[in-house]
Amino acid sequence: MTQNTHTHLHGVTLEAMLTELVEHYGWEGLGQRIDIRCFRSDPSIKSSLTFLRKTPWAREKVEALYVGMRRAMKSVS
Repeated sequence: MTQNTHTHLHGVTLEAMLTELVEHYGWEGLGQRIDIRCFRSDPSIKSSLTFLRKTPWAREKVEALYVGMRRAMKSVS
């Protein structure tokens, strides 16, 4: 993860990121963007958080998607 990405995540919890991503993309859209089973099969915030906390590569993908989403939203405003 780059320093710039880390700066955008300062103070944002994984749960807050995931909640905002689900609100923006929905579970189906999230599963299309990041192909992991916890987003595709009976998804929930709790099960996804458990998986993401134990799986660094998946968490990095979620963080990158979150940062990209926030940048896109900021450039539209």
